[in-house]
Amino acid sequence: MKKFWLNVFFLVAVIVVNALANILPINGLTTGMISDRLTVLFTPAGYVFSIWSVIYLTLAIWVSRQWPEHRRNLGIYLHTHYLFWLTCILNITWILLWHYLYFGATVIVMLTLLVSLIVLYKKVQRRAINFLDLLPFSIYLAWISVATITNISYYLVEIGWDRFGISDQIWTIGLLVASAGLAIGFRYLQNDLIYPLVFVWAILGVGVENQGRYPVVSSVAYIVVGVIVVMLFIARRKHRFNPSS
Repeated sequence: MKKFWLNVFFLVAVIVVNALANILPINGLTTGMISDRLTVLFTPAGYVFSIWSVIYLTLAIWVSRQWPEHRRNLGIYLHTHYLFWLTCILNITWILLWHYLYFGATVIVMLTLLVSLIVLYKKVQRRAINFLDLLPFSIYLAWISVATITNISYYLVEIGWDRFGISDQIWTIGLLVASAGLAIGFRYLQNDLIYPLVFVWAILGVGVENQGRYPVVSSVAYIVVGVIVVMLFIARRKHRFNPSS
């Protein structure tokens, strides 16, 4: 029961810090204001970031499903709580570093969060009994995968990296294609439909954000979305849950 309340505590802490980051805002800057300081073509339109509400809602459902007595000792909770707490701590740490403009440090924290979520995803996947057990981590991992690319791109622009002389638009197109490969590969290897759908949501947002100033980037983003959607039905294989308690 103690683990349940600690799960609740860490999740509430993440939600509160993320809310205060924009309500106060922390260091006098909202998360979006900092993002808008630099032009990073891989950054999606602002509405795309509403996915955080979906992430936190599904995580809240995941945590609350530990409440019934018959679920408290399931493997998805017994073997994942420390990692779950770590992801919450890393999430909070990233927000604080971002708002105090330590962009190099945010990259390190974001990469650590990504690795932690990969491990957490695999642990939950091995023990998942039904769709709701894995759903929040499919969404969360996919979004952090996209956010990692964006975060690194932002930092490289911040330090003035010239992308080996490649133009910003061509570089972004390369990132879009690589993102499609990641989404499709994950779809096949993990037979996970949700993960690539998050990429569809994010890449659509990149297209929307760039359609006025960079129509080529926008067009490629929409093409990439189309390819991912088609591959959702092709890049799949038979999957079996292997739950353990």
